[in-house]
Amino acid sequence: MRQIILDTETTGFDPKTGDRIIEIGAVELFKRRLTQNTYHQYIQPERSVPLDAIAVHGITDKFLLDKPIFSLIVDDFMAFVSGAELIIHNAPFDVGFINHELARLKNNRWGKIEDHCTITDSLKMARKTYPGQRNSLDALCKRLYIDNSNRTLHGALLDSEILADVYLAMTGGQTHLLLNSETPSSEESREQNALKAQRPSGLLKVLYANDIELQEHHNKLTEISKKSGLSLAW
Repeated sequence: MRQIILDTETTGFDPKTGDRIIEIGAVELFKRRLTQNTYHQYIQPERSVPLDAIAVHGITDKFLLDKPIFSLIVDDFMAFVSGAELIIHNAPFDVGFINHELARLKNNRWGKIEDHCTITDSLKMARKTYPGQRNSLDALCKRLYIDNSNRTLHGALLDSEILADVYLAMTGGQTHLLLNSETPSSEESREQNALKAQRPSGLLKVLYANDIELQEHHNKLTEISKKSGLSLAW
């Protein structure tokens, strides 16, 4: 039931040629609800950051100068993700970098990330759901009506927060209601009682849509269907 939406920023595209992780961001879902539990860490890569990479994420050598190296943050990071399902957009990229960093550790005490977590690739899910379409994070935000206007540069924590919204939308939306097997907390019970107290007594008047409103609703659904490429039935 515990899922971690994760993203990394790096100095380049290939750890085999010396590229390193410079930022990790992750947010936690529990029972498909976003918690306030997050992980965010900048990392000193022990090498320079190329200008083309800085153009993508804006993270400079000067900014990273006083940040810890990976070996100093790995235990906290692994404690955060261990036992969870990791949901990553284009998972082979991030997993490859994480495993490369783990392999560099003295005695490689953690092994591979897959030894501690299950991995789900949200890009693979999106390609299956929307075959033949663009499935970048920006494209999915546009298709699923998710606001990503703050994403002027790539950032691991921001991108993981956006991906959480995308993942929940792709897989049926966020769960807000309690399941039958769950018992509401005392706080939730108080909120429900307060709402009941505010409801007017007697019968409520039911207002039905007129013909013009029904036609406007139909036109809007048609517009959404064209933009999203999905057939809407509500």
